[in-house]
Amino acid sequence: MDHRILQATRELIDDIGYPALTVDQVAARAGVGKAAIHRRYASKAEMAFVATTDERELPALTGTGSLYGDLLALVRAFHRRVATPAARHLAPALISEIAANPELDRRFQETFLVAEQAVFADIIERAVNRGELVGPVDPAMAHLLLLGSLASALYILNLPVDDALVTDLAAAAAAGITALAARHHSDLEPR
Repeated sequence: MDHRILQATRELIDDIGYPALTVDQVAARAGVGKAAIHRRYASKAEMAFVATTDERELPALTGTGSLYGDLLALVRAFHRRVATPAARHLAPALISEIAANPELDRRFQETFLVAEQAVFADIIERAVNRGELVGPVDPAMAHLLLLGSLASALYILNLPVDDALVTDLAAAAAAGITALAARHHSDLEPR
């Protein structure tokens, strides 16, 4: 059923565009009841965003052997999901709805952001275990440094994001995470 809902949503966005999209249309095309859609998605924007990013969870990333490599693999995977024309149009609508709807904000935090920050926690733990980082960094801060920058470039600044920019974002995030770990470590040392 989930697949049918998301497929119908994608087809309708392609056919009529996001502004004209309704839950009734999705339900009819998917052959499901509206209640089934409302149990899964708090809003039209959430449903459309999930449909256009093709999946709710980031792909499992195997360790590349370096903090920079892991961050680059992550930002490339994320970029493929969120840089489509449909996602670039839908993300601002979802952000607007999140700002006005505490329940949608809670759902977004508990689904998308928790999953993304878990990936960052794994990347950071691997880097600490390899000795690349002198200590842990808050996964939310690492998330902000890398994926927050990408989202800003795509959805606010409307930059043409290519692999060179994605590579630079990974390098900048790796440097920032390394600096934060060193700063936090030095703050913990006795004086």
